[in-house]
Amino acid sequence: MASILKLSQSVAKLSKKGNVIKACKNLRNASTAQAEAQPTLLNVPPTKVTTLNSGIRVATEDWGSQTATVGIWIDAGSRYENSKNNGVAHFMEHMAFKGTCKRTQSQLEIEIEDLGAQLNAYTSREQTVYYSKCLAKDVPKAIEILGDIVQDAKLGEAEIERERGVILREMQEVESNLQEVVFDHLHAVPLSTFDLLTQRDLRNYLDNHYKASRVVVAGAGGVCHEELVKLVECNLNKLNNNYPGEIPRLSPCRFSGSEIRVRDDSLPLAHIAIAVEGAGWTDPDTLTLMVASTLLGAWDRSQASGKQNATTLARASAEGDLCHSYQSFSTCYKDTGLWGIYFVSDPLKIEDMVYNIQQELMRLCTSITDGEVERAKALLTANTLLQLDTTTAVCEDIGRQLLCYGRRLPPHELTHRINSITAQNVRDVCYKYIYDRCPAIAAVGPVEQLPDYNRIRSSMYWLRV
Repeated sequence: MASILKLSQSVAKLSKKGNVIKACKNLRNASTAQAEAQPTLLNVPPTKVTTLNSGIRVATEDWGSQTATVGIWIDAGSRYENSKNNGVAHFMEHMAFKGTCKRTQSQLEIEIEDLGAQLNAYTSREQTVYYSKCLAKDVPKAIEILGDIVQDAKLGEAEIERERGVILREMQEVESNLQEVVFDHLHAVPLSTFDLLTQRDLRNYLDNHYKASRVVVAGAGGVCHEELVKLVECNLNKLNNNYPGEIPRLSPCRFSGSEIRVRDDSLPLAHIAIAVEGAGWTDPDTLTLMVASTLLGAWDRSQASGKQNATTLARASAEGDLCHSYQSFSTCYKDTGLWGIYFVSDPLKIEDMVYNIQQELMRLCTSITDGEVERAKALLTANTLLQLDTTTAVCEDIGRQLLCYGRRLPPHELTHRINSITAQNVRDVCYKYIYDRCPAIAAVGPVEQLPDYNRIRSSMYWLRV
């Protein structure tokens, strides 16, 4: 009996010891797994950045996919123009595809078509971009072609004259887009001088702005960072930082409260934008203003669920039939921004729409609720992440952010920043930028019923007791 008792006690001790050992092993395994999982929790490829000796920055996000987007982002746009060469940035973008010293226009088109790739470009107020969408295996060829376009554009006299007509027709098409016209007026854009630009103007612009330190080469998708660095070193080695004249700098920008009305009663609808000065890209208030813009939202008459919309202004627009559509905007530049709302309305509804807009602006400054801000943050986060679902979108995000911020903000950091914003932050920032501020107004169409500027200005604050 005593032997059986000793045996059972020994078994119990061994069992307890075994459980302790198992528990220790489980703890070690759990901590090891956690440590191993920590770097991969984000599940996002890192953005690698290398600065070459020339000053060119190369940035990639490698997904290991079979397709890729590679492009050249240049810190040069229409804001760097002056009264003598206004329009040259856009003209230069067009001329890039009209042949180089190495390739004619037709040869360029055939090479791209043989790859099954796409070649495109666009110009904004602060940046010029040339990019290609292609198979991952064709990235070397795409970079070689992009380098040829940027460094050795031919700028032939015949091509310049032919393209001048194309751009003028393009401008006429833009003039028929009243939204574009309104936003140009909002920016007080000067008249273009396409008809006066010469080959020398284009060459001077190219020599003064397409410089290595102002260039970012970005790639996303099936792009090996080390290989892209070598490709850039080989194919963009003609870019330097030697300026023949003064180093181009942004001309000082000053926001002023003002209005531009272009009355045209032959048009069926009025197109109107009301804006205040916003924040620049690197300003800490930028994301908060984006949340505030999301709170205003957007609405279109074609949306059947307008009356059930969570946005107060959208519900008012639907129930009162105040407009055909509206959209808020938060446009950022390096040193400033524009924040406001654009709407399209029947002439007789303009005054009511403006009243509701200004009531909502004052509410953003004084009494926006926690629930509304949480909803807006979720919507802004979702829209931001959903836009990064293609190689082209990610490549553009990398190139733009390196020029604006000097680095790439990873999606998880951006999400964290948005989620950190509170209702009080929104009220404080809106009070700073909107409350009792002079707005800029641009209106085109039958705008007789648009209230006088001084009346709109006087509604940019509430008398509170």
